[in-house]
Amino acid sequence: MSEFNAKWKFPLFLIGVAGLLTFSVFTDSPLKQNWGMLSAAILLVAILFLYWGFEISPASTREIAIIAVLGAIAALGRVSLAALPNIQPVTFLVLVSGYVFGARTGFMVGSTAALASNFFLGQGPWTPWQMFAWGLAGSSAAYFRAIIPDVWKWPMVIFQFTWGYFFGCIMNIWTWTAFITPLSWQSFLATYAASLWFDTLHAVGNVLFYLFLGSGVIKVLQRVKRKLEVSYLPVQNYDHTR
Repeated sequence: MSEFNAKWKFPLFLIGVAGLLTFSVFTDSPLKQNWGMLSAAILLVAILFLYWGFEISPASTREIAIIAVLGAIAALGRVSLAALPNIQPVTFLVLVSGYVFGARTGFMVGSTAALASNFFLGQGPWTPWQMFAWGLAGSSAAYFRAIIPDVWKWPMVIFQFTWGYFFGCIMNIWTWTAFITPLSWQSFLATYAASLWFDTLHAVGNVLFYLFLGSGVIKVLQRVKRKLEVSYLPVQNYDHTR
């Protein structure tokens, strides 16, 4: 029972946050007023709880170093390619990080990359949304690996492509709630249609990064993971009287 709780605690927490956000939008209550700031606050509190959970977890210094390095590389890639319209290596690198190292590391790499890169590109109420979206991408890659344990080229290509639109959809919710009035399905579809071109560039960029760099990056990360793993040999009792 404890293994089941440990396995499903993280996705159930994310589902709960998504349910709270959905409820606050589609119920006729004062929550719908200034919902953009409220949603950012909800996500910020959720991210703080996730970081606190990571802080109290038995994470090794090696895992923390991996998260810091991968998050910094992803942030640097985003900043260096900021001039290109929505073509950035963050999503690609976050997905392969979560695929290799697991849901917790994937989430931390994604959220750290968003926070670090925004120190150069600008912090704001959108930062918790970006941290949550890229963190969710990294954690989802671990569950994708549970379905497809081996690195198959085309399933991963489709996964990379799909997350270009998933990320755009999440950020469109932020744009919709922060700047659009009234909140309705029609206004949301109009908001999503306006960003469809940029989301397509994001999806295509993910695919190109994976096709050119994916296999090599995954091999390097898997090699690093093997070196970080610690194996314990069973203790053998020897008869010292002989």
